[in-house]
Amino acid sequence: MINFNEPTYTGREPEYINRVINVNHMMCGDGEFTKLCNKWLREKVRVSEALLTTSCTHALEMAALLCGIREGDEVIMPSFTFCSTADAIVLRGGVPVFVDIRPDTMNINEELIEEAITSRTRAIIPVHYAGVGCEMDRIMEIARDHSLYVIEDAAQAIMAEYKGRPLGGFGDYGCLSFHETKNFTMGEGGAILIRDRQNVEAAEVLREKGTNRAKFFRGQIDKYTWIDRGSSYLPSEMNASYLWAQLETADSINGDRIRKWDMYYDLLKDLGEKECIGLPFVPSYCRHNAHMFYIKAKDLSERSRLIGFLKENGIQAVFHYIPLHGSPAGLKYGRMSGEDIYTTRESDRLLRLPMHYNLTDTDIEYICSKIHEFYEV
Repeated sequence: MINFNEPTYTGREPEYINRVINVNHMMCGDGEFTKLCNKWLREKVRVSEALLTTSCTHALEMAALLCGIREGDEVIMPSFTFCSTADAIVLRGGVPVFVDIRPDTMNINEELIEEAITSRTRAIIPVHYAGVGCEMDRIMEIARDHSLYVIEDAAQAIMAEYKGRPLGGFGDYGCLSFHETKNFTMGEGGAILIRDRQNVEAAEVLREKGTNRAKFFRGQIDKYTWIDRGSSYLPSEMNASYLWAQLETADSINGDRIRKWDMYYDLLKDLGEKECIGLPFVPSYCRHNAHMFYIKAKDLSERSRLIGFLKENGIQAVFHYIPLHGSPAGLKYGRMSGEDIYTTRESDRLLRLPMHYNLTDTDIEYICSKIHEFYEV
């Protein structure tokens, strides 16, 4: 079986985990490896601060708290996203307001955002699907015009760019994922990116259970205490050490994924030209990170048959996201603004192919040959 996903593993992870246990003797967070990861992210995304978290879900929750989302506040987002995007708002008593996507990039349709704004709107959450940037110039313009926060859900977008700028660094806050399905992993984990220096201290306090512990460890105060609301969003050094083994060779891992993505595209291009399938679209001003390679079947029925055919031939392929606006929780806690023209239709067509560190060229050639066989081309 060619697995859909296998967690990235470089070989140095056991060495660094051993250092945490037997050399540093510090397994709680904010040790050597947490600091290395934070510094790498801060410099790579070019933000004031980056802080590892226990998940991207928790990074989104932190961002909602830092933006002051309260009961009844509305936050605009695409319906085509993971439930964590909406959960972060619902947990604060807020209302997710879903808008339709663009069929080309599967990202939020930036031209539908403004009509979804009401007197209760507090923020916009663009989601960079497949590591392809949303139209951030327009989104940031709308946010400025209406005095709204922007929280980037960049769970899939590490090392991707929009017009030469790293994704995750445009909004007030950016949220990354290092789940095992992502390009770089720590098993479960994430990070919150803070654009503006004046918001860093509040994020540190929130992440450290409402204490000023971070200042204490920097030697800025002689003791730390509880000063504000907070929770425990800090991952252990074990997780951070695993992640660091990948971040230190991130360019190589990213380059390998891009090469595999390009190979898929080249081998399936003829099916796209014959309109048997749809292929991913990446605007010329976006630099994607090959987080995934997907194709689009004609409709839901054809996609289901293709998934079954690939499974029979030892290939695990999956679909992605049931639109939130029609889910039980989406109907209970949120609402759709405008029409669902593309969200359901395009999500019913989309099929994700295997993409991971251990995938070989032979695997990709075999997968593409079976897709050609299915379409008898």
